Amino acid sequence: MRCPYCGCENTQVKDSRPTEENQAIRRRRNCEDCGGRFTTFERVQLREITVIKRSGRRMPFDREKLSRSVEVALRKRPIQSERIDRMVSGIVRQLESMGEQEMPSSVIGELVMDALKGLDPVAYVRFASVYRDFREAADFHEVLGEIAKRDTTEGETEAPLPSGIAIERADRKH
Repeated sequence: MRCPYCGCENTQVKDSRPTEENQAIRRRRNCEDCGGRFTTFERVQLREITVIKRSGRRMPFDREKLSRSVEVALRKRPIQSERIDRMVSGIVRQLESMGEQEMPSSVIGELVMDALKGLDPVAYVRFASVYRDFREAADFHEVLGEIAKRDTTEGETEAPLPSGIAIERADRKH
């Protein structure tokens, strides 16, 4: 493994342990030349997945990019990092189990939205606003209505909106 600090290939593994429900191995490494310490992760990859973007461009699937976008949606939310890692690992396993080598980005986006919808409604709205390219308040109103509808069908009498979010109903008379 090449050192990220000096580029030297003489690195030594100091510690290894399983992570992500034994789906990956975390290794602490030390560079013999500069003394830099860094962490690497090894994961089983069943197949190479190519993502087909909306523009038609093809790119290799990047787990870290998926993880970063989920973390942005969950920023400052009370969700433990282990739950985020499990969610991302679950999405990756779903993609790999589909058996397709090429995957439209829309499929990945929908999988993320489904996972976030069950994990945290605020993160779901944040991700949806970027993924669906919201342009006006009505777009938010529609998604918040989906959340309220889902909560109502799950047995709540009145569906609460995520903390700090209030919407003005258009049908209300002033």
